[in-house]
Amino acid sequence: MAYLQPDKPEKVYLPAIRAAKEKGEKLVCLTAYDYPTARIVDEAGVDMILVGDSIGNVIHGYGNTIPVTLEEICSASIAVKRATERAMVIADLPYGTYHVNPDETVRNALKLMKHGGAEAIKLEGGRNRVDLVKRLVDEEIPVCAHIGLTPQSVYKLGGYRVQGRTAEQARQLIEDAKMLEEAGAFAIVLELVPRELAAIITKELEISTIGIGAGAECDIQVLVLHDLIGLSFGRLPRFVRQYANLREVMTEAIHNWTADVKSGAYPSDKESYGLTEETKKELDIG
Repeated sequence: MAYLQPDKPEKVYLPAIRAAKEKGEKLVCLTAYDYPTARIVDEAGVDMILVGDSIGNVIHGYGNTIPVTLEEICSASIAVKRATERAMVIADLPYGTYHVNPDETVRNALKLMKHGGAEAIKLEGGRNRVDLVKRLVDEEIPVCAHIGLTPQSVYKLGGYRVQGRTAEQARQLIEDAKMLEEAGAFAIVLELVPRELAAIITKELEISTIGIGAGAECDIQVLVLHDLIGLSFGRLPRFVRQYANLREVMTEAIHNWTADVKSGAYPSDKESYGLTEETKKELDIG
């Protein structure tokens, strides 16, 4: 397979994630969906890259993650894997790819790993996914679980709201996390969960928690890259801290280039190609 390349000595695999949890070292995870951004993210030292179904929102312009297909994730994962030398590549199982039966779920997960180059897969859900996680792990497929706000359940939840605010909901999330750990998940994403609850889950689990909108106590933090660097549209979630505004940088660059084209300043002679002196003489060009 052409995308394969030798691992760096510090390549992040499951043992490195477990060791970081034991040492109390924080890790970082960002999304990427193509070669150039994945290469930048990897070279910047990010530990894990998530080829997330957020591709639907930030790349394809869907209103939510529901329409994302396995083919879209697989194509993006191939590009990300080609660009990545150190970070662990995790690919999302999109909505509908693990809902029919376990055999189909295994086939879809294997496609993301065998053809997409993913080194682990992620799926959403709590106790209702426990048997599925066990089956995938039995098939040697590393699984990252995802509880709290599960965006693929947006229609059931009625929107993107904080989960686990009542005592009953909090207890259920704690139980779900423990069941998923027992099923063999190597990490669990906690999305839009109160920070106190995320801290409890993080303390009680031996596996890592990956927080997004879940406070500072999680073992790993993840963000959508486009939110981090200012390439998103609309209102940002409360938990996003924007570290750059590339949308403004790109807009200014395009405006400046357009102005140069219209004024004749671009392209200059140095930015274009000319005939040789011999050819100009033959064509009688001064």
